[in-house]
Amino acid sequence: MGKNRYGTYCVIGVIAAAVCLFVKKADQIARGVSLIFAAAAPLLLGCIIAYVLNILLKRLEKFYFPRTNREALVKSRRPVCILLSFVCLFLILAFIVNLVVPELLSSIRLITDEIPPAMESVRTWAIAHSDEIPAFQDSLKRMDIDWQNMAKKTVDFLVAGAGGIFNSVVSVVSKAFGTITKVLIGTIFSIYLLNAKERLCCQADKIMRAFLKPETRKKVRYVAGTFHEAFTSFIVGQCMEAVIIGCLCALGMAVFRMPYAVMTGAVVGVTALIPVVGAYLGAAVGAFMVFTVNPLQSVFFVVFLVILQQLEGNLIYPKVVGASIGLPGLWVLAAVTIGGGVLGVGGMLLGVPLAAAVYRLFKGAVNKRLKGRT
Repeated sequence: MGKNRYGTYCVIGVIAAAVCLFVKKADQIARGVSLIFAAAAPLLLGCIIAYVLNILLKRLEKFYFPRTNREALVKSRRPVCILLSFVCLFLILAFIVNLVVPELLSSIRLITDEIPPAMESVRTWAIAHSDEIPAFQDSLKRMDIDWQNMAKKTVDFLVAGAGGIFNSVVSVVSKAFGTITKVLIGTIFSIYLLNAKERLCCQADKIMRAFLKPETRKKVRYVAGTFHEAFTSFIVGQCMEAVIIGCLCALGMAVFRMPYAVMTGAVVGVTALIPVVGAYLGAAVGAFMVFTVNPLQSVFFVVFLVILQQLEGNLIYPKVVGASIGLPGLWVLAAVTIGGGVLGVGGMLLGVPLAAAVYRLFKGAVNKRLKGRT
């Protein structure tokens, strides 16, 4: 009995010392954790890419000679389907970029072409009506401009600005190069993960059998399965919902003869991947695009998209996504808000399936306890 009590005191002392050390060295520990995450960022990106592509990979493997016994086809199934998964993803991204970027650039170019004539009209009006505004005319007459000093300041500003621009360009290029390197490493790592996913799962199960009790291992598998189901259902449902609302938006704009129908539909569909707030981002971009052609139609577009979003939120989303993740709308909004505040857009995407998985686990635990008491 004394030995057990002594062992308990030792464990409590070690835990207390660890907590004190953590509190005292919290800043250093936080910096160390941050460095570890920064170094592992390409690998984490690879895990995310592999997880998303695995959903498509499993479906492609079902169509690639599923009943064949030929050794060459069986061995080539995984590499070919991985390649097709990346090709499909690349084609989808290229299609969206090809739809959105040229039209967006043309709209910006249209606005920049309209600004100089407008400014020239204002200047012409000011000159023509300067006699009608004596105060403005007197201020123009009293204005004493030291052109030599202004020219010197302008040159100094341009020289300093050129150095700043050069530094900014170098910084942007280095960041872009670093991002491309991380994406390449992550892509290569995802290929390794996809190619060896069965072996990795077997190794993980072997480790759990070696270190965990059967009951604990069962709980871990249940929790992991719940998270996997929630994330997979969310990704599939969200993609389907984005395609549906994007097509409906493009079709409705074409029926009402609004400009940039296909491009705006693509933007609305892509931004709809972000739960709740994504539709508003798509509406802002679409309204801007329509405004460059016809300001009055942009108001009509906003009204049209609000009605479409209400139909989508009450009819499409609950059927396609809401039922699949099983999370009430209140908690969806809370998950998006908290996730966006912590991790930005990525947090908005991860918050909903993460909250759905926690909601399922908590609901199951509550029901199990209530069932045990009755």
